[in-house]
Amino acid sequence: MPYTQRLESRCIDDISLVVIHCTELPDLAMARLWGEKVVYPATQTGNSGHFYVDRDGAVEEWVPVNRVAHHVRGFNPQSIGIELVNRGRYPNWFKSTQQQMTEPYPYLQLQALTALLNRLVDQLPGLKGITGHEDLDPGLLPSEDRPDIMIRRKLDPGPCFPWSKIMDNAGLRRLTVKDL
Repeated sequence: MPYTQRLESRCIDDISLVVIHCTELPDLAMARLWGEKVVYPATQTGNSGHFYVDRDGAVEEWVPVNRVAHHVRGFNPQSIGIELVNRGRYPNWFKSTQQQMTEPYPYLQLQALTALLNRLVDQLPGLKGITGHEDLDPGLLPSEDRPDIMIRRKLDPGPCFPWSKIMDNAGLRRLTVKDL
């Protein structure tokens, strides 16, 4: 990310959690455009995960693990954000009629995610847990098309994410906000 040097530094021993996200965008190129946007004027930084895993299994590191990326409210200092390319609710994220996430996660993407998780477990001595963005950000907001209907702000990685397969091979404990 162009603003990486402006992100807060941290000791990698303080990293205890991986947060799984989905981009809710059609492809990696669009995710990059969104990630490069400056949304925090005070620090001139934006929202981005540490790693992005494309549908074909390609893995890109966008923010070094020794920097605090902005990927989940309240848990950034102790976590690694991993974004999986997936359409999610795109392009109608906040419409009441578009709250189903139906795109499956391809085998190659999940295989690459598992390899990345195993590498992170080996590299980060304090890493113990894994959770989904939806588990840490259960906030509600009025839908765009029907303000009388409240919807979840975040649903990722969503119902198509195969937690059991990942947990069988991740070497991490599945956590929820109650555990943190």
